Formats: sequence, C-alpha cells, structure tokens
Amino acid sequence: MRGLVYGGAGERHWTEIPDAKVRDPRDAVIQVDAVTICGTDLHILGGDVPEVTPGRVLGHEAVGTIVELGSAVSGLAVGDRVLASCISACGTCRFCREGVYGQCLAGGGWILGHTIDGVQSEYARIPFADLSTYKLPQQVSNEAAVMLADILPTSYEVGVLNGKVRPGDTVVVVGAGPIGLAAIITAKLYSPAHIVAIDKAESRLQAAKNLGADVTLTPERVPLEAIRGLTDGLGADVVMEAVGTPQTFELCTTLVRPGGTVANIGVHGKPATLHLEDLWIRNVTITTGLVDTYSTPKLLHMLTEGQLDVSQLVTHRFPLEAIEQAYDVFAKPAQTGALKVLLTR
Repeated sequence: MRGLVYGGAGERHWTEIPDAKVRDPRDAVIQVDAVTICGTDLHILGGDVPEVTPGRVLGHEAVGTIVELGSAVSGLAVGDRVLASCISACGTCRFCREGVYGQCLAGGGWILGHTIDGVQSEYARIPFADLSTYKLPQQVSNEAAVMLADILPTSYEVGVLNGKVRPGDTVVVVGAGPIGLAAIITAKLYSPAHIVAIDKAESRLQAAKNLGADVTLTPERVPLEAIRGLTDGLGADVVMEAVGTPQTFELCTTLVRPGGTVANIGVHGKPATLHLEDLWIRNVTITTGLVDTYSTPKLLHMLTEGQLDVSQLVTHRFPLEAIEQAYDVFAKPAQTGALKVLLTR
C-alpha cells in the first residue's frame, strides 16, 4: 500500500509503505475513504513537532471502512463506515476515566501521525478502535464527517468551551484558517453579540464572514481600536488564538478585556512572550489544551440533525494519490484560497 511519509523538515513523499495490520486485540484496520490535511501537519513539516521522526506516515483526520478487527473489539463489524478520531483513548487510565482522552496514559492521546503511523494512506491501523472510532449514520457524507475528526471538536472544546463563550459576548478569532472557521461555526451556537475574525488573507476573511463573523480585520487595520469600538472601550470577552505563532498569541493578549479569556488553540513551535507585567492586574484567564474529543458524539448528532453546516469548509478536492499536490495547495492559502482540502479514494 502507499502513504504520505515524513522525511524530515520540509520533506514528504507519497510512497510504498508496509501494509496496515492488526497488532493488538483492540485494533481495527480501515480502508481510508476520505482524508484531509491539518495545519498541524504543516507544523510537523516545518520542524515544530520534534516527536515526529522521519519515516512516519502523517495524518490524523479520516473516514474509512473497517476491513479487519482485533479479537477484543466488540462494538464494530467489518464493513462499518466510521469516523477515525484524531485522539485515541484506552478508556481505563486515570485521564480517560475523567474524559480527558487527549492525555491518555496507556498509549493513546494524539498518536496518529505523531508517534505512530497516521491515516494519510490507503489503509490505516486504528488503536483502541471501540473508543476511537464512531459509526456514521447513512445521511452523513464522508466529506462532512471528516470535519469532525479534529477541527470541529478542537475548536469547540479548546476554543469555545475553554473560552467560556456566553450569549452577548464579543468573541475575537485570530486566524481564519480551518480551525478558526470551525471556532466561528461553534461559537455561533452560544449567540455572541459579535464575532470578529482577524487574518492576513482576504479569502479567509470572506470565508469567515460567510460562516458568521460580523466584523473582519487584518492585523494592519488597528484591531485593538476596532475591538474597543465594539465593546465600549473594554476589549473582547473571549479571544481565540488559532494560528500558533508568538505574534498572534501576543496580539490576543492585547485584545482581551479585564476579566476576559484568551483561549489558545494554535500549535506553537516557538516561545511566545507572556506580558505578565500588563496582564497580572487585569484578571485575564489564559487557557491551553489538546482536544479530548469528548464532544464528538454531540457534534455528530448536531451534524446529523442539520444544526451544524460544514459544507463551506472544503474548498479543494483531490484523489488520494494526488496528496503531494494537495499539500502544495493547502500550504499556500493566500494564493490558492484553500481552507480544507479533501482527498478520496
């Protein structure tokens, strides 16, 4: 079979790899039917995630069909169409029992495309299959479902819920890539008064507007004055960082009001300065987090019932074997207008 293999910083190749096989009784093997590329994959290629070593198959967002099951898997059958979560969970360790699956102590957490081979391949091994996959209703398409593998639960849990978005809030999302757009979609569930999107790319700001942002700004448009103008001079109630750079994190801390929350979603590969000399007196809360995906069943139910519309997130579609071209498109959103790229069999 073939997969997208990381070769070190800046290197990736669609090439022959060993066949995916059941290695543990709790494993499943899926035929990958739809897969996408995450901004985290770009961080890996940029050398920001040193735990990923050369030779690793990348990817952690897929929908597939089960072709093989380990002997201890009880809730699935060969032929089931499933969402493969970006987080694997043993279900029995201390953190899993608390629903904090991202911190699983028994070989789970974010492992796909990180510490074990991922899902940007023709077939993939999924550990802890009973807890790490979700059977999909017939009416939910592969394209819509794959948005629930990572970006929707990440933005909802690490952004909206950690940020404690409430009705009437002013919410600022710094970074209108797929994660930021998913944060806008899920923040709307809580009826904020204003959703402000900040990004350098006009195409992404237009996408943010289409998905519910009522104010769009570039970093050069004096965002602090604009935010204060919306909030009687106070600043935003919730600011979400959805890029992962020192500059964007530090921008977030300037936009939040006293008593507000900065919810960091982005993946950071470099240190950011925390200006406690300014923040300590303002009662600002800063949250960080890796998604736990405890919200995936609820989000899947909302998607099934038509309460979530993710149809505008996919902008480019490729066959799976064109994944290197898809990476080139996804990595240059300002030129290509790419949001999520979808690859299918």
